[in-house]
Amino acid sequence: MKMSLSELDSPLGVMLLATDRQERVRALDFAERIARLRRGLHEHYGTHELIDAPPPIAIADALRRYFGGDAHAFDGINVATGGTDLQRDVWAALRRIPPGRTTTYGALARSLGFSDPRAAIDMGAAVGTNPIAVIVPCHRVVAGNGDLKGYAWGLHRKRWLLEHEGAIEPQVAAAQTASLPGF
Repeated sequence: MKMSLSELDSPLGVMLLATDRQERVRALDFAERIARLRRGLHEHYGTHELIDAPPPIAIADALRRYFGGDAHAFDGINVATGGTDLQRDVWAALRRIPPGRTTTYGALARSLGFSDPRAAIDMGAAVGTNPIAVIVPCHRVVAGNGDLKGYAWGLHRKRWLLEHEGAIEPQVAAAQTASLPGF
């Protein structure tokens, strides 16, 4: 399988975008994680070839609009992933979480028809192997108690993305509010 590999700047660092000939996103990662991107592509597609190319205009534009404040910029972007049936089901469910909202691993499991509370662990495993940062918004999944748990691309990025979407209060403002008299 031949794929294009593009670099894009973002407020969170340089991103690497792997797309197929139909300009579907196969992987989106951060440049310092290129080994993870390559491992994932090999695991999902076996032998593949990455060819340096400019990013598809629609995807580059959607990323630019998202980071510029348009939380729905990815609505028309096509993704195609390998993975198991469960992983693909979980990744598709992640795309249905509205911007500015979060869900828990347990609620994600229930939305997919799992009633066993331990299914949240399987959800966490599938979420953690998501190959497409930001566009497949695994950053919108939090622990049952609201804590920001696990994010393959770093908790600082997860926090930034959730603040950017308005799902959580900015950390600085929260710290300032907590120090006010009477709080």
